[in-house]
Amino acid sequence: MTPRAALGLGTAVAVTAIGGVLAVALPMQANAATGGVTGYATQNGGTTGGAGGQTVTASTGTAIHTALCNRASSSTPIIIQVSGTINHGNTTKVSGNSCNTAADKIELKEISNVTIIGTGSGAVFDQLGIHIRDSSNIIIQNVTVRNVKKSGSPTSNGGDAIGMESTVRNVWVDHVTLEASGGEDAGYDGLFDLKDDVEYVTLSYAILRNSGRGGLIGSSETDTGNNYITFHHNSYTNIDSRTPLLRGGTAHIYNNYYVSLNESGINSRAGAKARVDNNYFKNSVDVLGTFYTTEAGYWQVSGNIFDNVTWSAASSDHKPAGPNPTSNTTVSIPYPYTLDGASCVPEIVTATAGANKGLQVSNGNCVPTSPSAGPTTPAPTTPAPTTPVPTTPGGTTPPPSGTNLSIGAGSDGSSKASGTSYGDVRDGSLTTYWSPAATTGTISIKWSAATSVSRIIIREASGATGLIGAYRVLNGDTGAVLKTGSGAGAITFSATSLKKITFEITSASGTPRVAEFETYAS
Repeated sequence: MTPRAALGLGTAVAVTAIGGVLAVALPMQANAATGGVTGYATQNGGTTGGAGGQTVTASTGTAIHTALCNRASSSTPIIIQVSGTINHGNTTKVSGNSCNTAADKIELKEISNVTIIGTGSGAVFDQLGIHIRDSSNIIIQNVTVRNVKKSGSPTSNGGDAIGMESTVRNVWVDHVTLEASGGEDAGYDGLFDLKDDVEYVTLSYAILRNSGRGGLIGSSETDTGNNYITFHHNSYTNIDSRTPLLRGGTAHIYNNYYVSLNESGINSRAGAKARVDNNYFKNSVDVLGTFYTTEAGYWQVSGNIFDNVTWSAASSDHKPAGPNPTSNTTVSIPYPYTLDGASCVPEIVTATAGANKGLQVSNGNCVPTSPSAGPTTPAPTTPAPTTPVPTTPGGTTPPPSGTNLSIGAGSDGSSKASGTSYGDVRDGSLTTYWSPAATTGTISIKWSAATSVSRIIIREASGATGLIGAYRVLNGDTGAVLKTGSGAGAITFSATSLKKITFEITSASGTPRVAEFETYAS
């Protein structure tokens, strides 16, 4: 479909924010750092990108790939400053031990600790998408990605401007402009798509426009393992649907400005939970609900403004939240943040969102502010929420701090149950797991070089929590017992340098299912 002009909805229903139009920040915690990473990308150890690594410049796609491939390893931190226009003509595949690239896209595959940031007069990825796969700790900032196609010529990245899939963790996309020139029948797909096990992502201060599809979290009703996504201070303009589409998982959506959502907006379905706070919706249709499915989703709403919004009648597979949206779930947020009043969202988002805006952010009082030189730790302006933070699926242990050393390591153990894998305990996914052949057994994480470990987290799969009884934690190199106890969760012990650590289950009330065996230095 072709892009549409803003709709003139003369018969639309105008609804004010629940509780009235708010012009000041609602009670909430203070923001972590002006201009710094925010939202769910601050969790699970945080997102630092290439901080502390070498800074290189690139003006072609080939140069970006070369910078990735010239690193000492696939996890060596690097900051790539990009300028000019990146397109098919200057983007080739580059080979190396620290990269896995492709000629038809910017490929961030099987790597970590990378920042890509636009500099100078701007960085434009023209008809060339950015693809993140099997990677972690990535920052993309201050770039424009436009007119990426999945059909026609040239094609790139399945038609997604930015796409993430297959065990991706901790990505911050900030101050970007993502745009198309039409919908699927014109060759385009989504502007911001996440699927197949993506977690801890923030999209902030972005412009998304002129597309049939804004973006999705989960590619099908069975792809519900994606989780913990934040969208804030983004501008969505002339989008037909998916702002975003959520299948399973939890999303926090606040202080976004939506104009001309032509068919539907935030589509929470298949058990997804969305917290929708202080957004401004204008000249749009069915901006929140469960659409195109009978698999229900849920939302918690507060402080939103619905300006000239039309709500259609409900049916079995079309359930708008309006015309008077009310909450049907509760969603607790584990990180600090501020809310701009919804009434000033159009002005603050217009002033700050998108590439080449000087990376300005809101100061929490609807005033554009240049990013600070470094993190600050302001005191909370109001009491913290009293509701508990959300539990991680498959257990009650919250996201830890630090780097999970199991990601990218090896694993083995005693005889495993049919259909399970040793590798499932180190893939970052709570939907896969290892089970012993009986009710007891061992599972190990191992490295090629000695690694210091002082803390592990054992996460049981959904439906199997509480089955693990007594355990021993062993130094796999020497057989020494590091800790004994009972039950899954966080286990600490004296820091030990080893190449292999073993979790031995010596009793259980059923066949255990270990979804993740996480290891940490501290």
